[in-house]
Amino acid sequence: MKEDILKKCEILIRMHKKGLLGGEVMPEDENPHFDKASLENYLYFTLPMALNYQRNSYTLWEAANKTVKDEEVSFVFNPKLVLKRSFEEVQKALVKYKVALQKNKQTEIWIKLCQTFAQLFDGDIRKLFIQNDYDVTRIKEFVLKNKKSFPYISGTKLLNYWLYVMMQYTDVVYKSTEDLTVAPDTHVVKSTHRLGLISDEEFTRADVQEIVIQRWNSLFAGTKYSPIDIHTALWLWSRGNFIPLCEELLEEE
Repeated sequence: MKEDILKKCEILIRMHKKGLLGGEVMPEDENPHFDKASLENYLYFTLPMALNYQRNSYTLWEAANKTVKDEEVSFVFNPKLVLKRSFEEVQKALVKYKVALQKNKQTEIWIKLCQTFAQLFDGDIRKLFIQNDYDVTRIKEFVLKNKKSFPYISGTKLLNYWLYVMMQYTDVVYKSTEDLTVAPDTHVVKSTHRLGLISDEEFTRADVQEIVIQRWNSLFAGTKYSPIDIHTALWLWSRGNFIPLCEELLEEE
């Protein structure tokens, strides 16, 4: 069974690389194209991530991009400037293009993160990576140890996905990338179930996200892949209603 699932994973990864699963434009491609190494870029791909739950990711990043390009409200991407404004001013800025849908709760989350970045890193989130030697294991341990300081980003799904997005869209180069797990959102969970890596009963359990992470960690242990390598393929496969796997791709070198 394990070999069969690994074979299907190989097909999915190859399909993704060939564009057969779609995904030519990913949600985070909606961005202002800051210099990859810049603080502005790191903050852009961090702050909205904490509001990326129970919503369409494409519309979230469209809203974020409109906000950062609007001089009237772009201050929300600068933690030190956010802390100089009133709650109402920050809320108004986040609601203008609907970065925040839950206007009170999500404004609180945004401000809390800005407080964390200002207090722990002098407003520079890049220092989180520097202080932890760019080691995924250490970064995750730090965030989880300070869970309340990192609302939602410290969650089971978003922490791994955020670190993955940073790897894709900033200049960060990690150590211990094998500790980047799949980010078990709805699509990844559905694809994991479709592949038979979790049972029907497990699919409906409250702790399904943790189960999914463990199964992918176990499946890829000792292989050429890290769990995060399959994430986007799983996400796109579910989003595209599970198009048939192209087994002939395994015949290609």
